[in-house]
Amino acid sequence: MDYRTGIKLDPSDEKPLFQQIADQVAARARSGAYPVGFRLPPTRNLAKELGTHRNTVVRAFEELGAMGVITSTVGRGTFIASRPQTKPEAAPALPPGLAWGRLLSRRLESGTLARVDRLAPSAAGADVIQLHRMQPSADLLPSEPFRRSMEHVLRTTKGRALGYAPREGLPALRQQIADGLSADGVPVRAEDVLITSGSQQALDLLARAFIDPGDTVIVEAPSYSGAINVFAASGASLYGVPWDEQGPGMAYLDPPAARSAKLFYLMPNCRNPTGTTVTEERREEILRWSRQSGVPLVEDDYGADLNLDGTPPPAALRSRDPDVLYMGTFSKKLIPALRVGYIVCPAAIRGRLISLKHAADLGTSLLLQAALSEFLDRGYLRAHLHQTLAAYRARRDALEEALSEHLPAGVEWSHVERGVLLWLRLPRRTDPDAVFRAAERRGVLVTPGSLSSPSDVSVPGIRLTFCAEPPERLREGARRLGLALREVLGQHEPRRGIEEQLSVV
Repeated sequence: MDYRTGIKLDPSDEKPLFQQIADQVAARARSGAYPVGFRLPPTRNLAKELGTHRNTVVRAFEELGAMGVITSTVGRGTFIASRPQTKPEAAPALPPGLAWGRLLSRRLESGTLARVDRLAPSAAGADVIQLHRMQPSADLLPSEPFRRSMEHVLRTTKGRALGYAPREGLPALRQQIADGLSADGVPVRAEDVLITSGSQQALDLLARAFIDPGDTVIVEAPSYSGAINVFAASGASLYGVPWDEQGPGMAYLDPPAARSAKLFYLMPNCRNPTGTTVTEERREEILRWSRQSGVPLVEDDYGADLNLDGTPPPAALRSRDPDVLYMGTFSKKLIPALRVGYIVCPAAIRGRLISLKHAADLGTSLLLQAALSEFLDRGYLRAHLHQTLAAYRARRDALEEALSEHLPAGVEWSHVERGVLLWLRLPRRTDPDAVFRAAERRGVLVTPGSLSSPSDVSVPGIRLTFCAEPPERLREGARRLGLALREVLGQHEPRRGIEEQLSVV
């Protein structure tokens, strides 16, 4: 302990030593222990007192200077800086509040948006098992490789990455995305790629570009709730197309309401929420229908590269038709907080989408784009996917095994080949919202099918995810969910194992 400064370094502290010094000086300045004008020891003297290297103290002083805590004068020394004192003024009396309800757009009254609020989880805490979150657990996020990529960008660009990005996105990143898609059989040029702030902004841009209030948008039934909400908020009339064993039912695409639609939004691979995949034959039928009807296809490939069993899906729609609007994102296979996605779009509409994008946000973060580009250039994504796919397989297997053990009769699901979600098919007339609430009371959160319905008709299913929890918690979540389902279905006896069933046949 140094009694002149009061600073004490703790080697067991995870913070770097320079940060410990800076934090303690700043705290003493705020408390008045180091008053304004207090002179700190020279860096060499303070380093000797603390038993550390002088460069450590110099770095701490640089941090304090950047924070405005200290000021240094050559030949005089380093002093605690004065801080401006502001006296708050009394707020003037305000008139009564505005009539916000009268001013808001009628689009906000959409029933699909209201569902999100009505079914928002209220349970919280460490014991609540997350079977509803579509994001990886923290241990599967590549924080250290991304930190190295970010530090490289900040060190080598000398601040150039801290400005606004080009409207269409960083050229190097667009080229990398194009190269990756082309290698996967989707022929794309860099100029075809528009960088967006996640795939959610891509959906919003397409809604703004194509939809006027009352226009029809075709979606799968059920479909991704985020897309349903974006299209509903734009004033679209949603036309839901149920699935058969191959994909969206073609008979539902014949009526005039479908053929006059502005867009057909679909997820051919690991569809959210059911995890199903459109067959090769059905993809060809959908492409022919799009050409005949003149309705553009929006292909959302959010789960690209997440092939758990090593079997790639059929070729992308965009690989066979350059007029398909292809969307992708790095949220599910890399880092959700990046908020970097993209649209591959035809030249005829590219300029309009770029203008809309620029009007919306003046460009996706250049710093994040540059860091992601460096991450890809170093080959970190390949190593990351190798690790996470192995973890997802283990988690999927744990969840499926536990579901087989704990779920009651009448609840079915299919083996998950790709993606990070599993769809439970409930018996007819089962209320998925009731299952959601019963599961929540037992400390496990799931997503009811009603959130994925494009209409007011509830979908009898429950979406589970296995990316946010380790295997042991997934097993416990399945056990709790089994209890909740028995409560809702009125079943009290556990389902017998297959060996026991065979023994009584």
